[in-house]
Amino acid sequence: MFLAICLPGPVLLVAAVTLDPPRSSSDFWGLLVGGVLATAIGVGFGVFGWRVVGRSRRDARRLAAAGVAAMAEILAVANHLDGENPGLELRLRISGPGFTPFEADTIHADDPALVPGAVLAAVVDPADRLFLII
Repeated sequence: MFLAICLPGPVLLVAAVTLDPPRSSSDFWGLLVGGVLATAIGVGFGVFGWRVVGRSRRDARRLAAAGVAAMAEILAVANHLDGENPGLELRLRISGPGFTPFEADTIHADDPALVPGAVLAAVVDPADRLFLII
């Protein structure tokens, strides 16, 4: 997927250089500048997305290997408006065996069952407080 984000820029660059018959000077420079900009932007977004997905996978593997079962009590709920992804901002108290209880914030999809006092199942890596609400 991230490779597809990177491809339009190089395609424009190849088109600028290899078009036969040669286009006008303005067409050539337009394709060349467009190719360079599309390459820079596409590679930037592609690398960023690749890193985000890689980090998520690494965290999931770490939770699967070292995670312990825990409980997450909802302390506070607030609306979270983030463009196309509205949801709820949850303030949680996470506790379980083998680690000191701690508080954390997370964003969760809108659900009427998410009210202060509700308890959710979670998995926690006690070493660095990485958690996942199940």
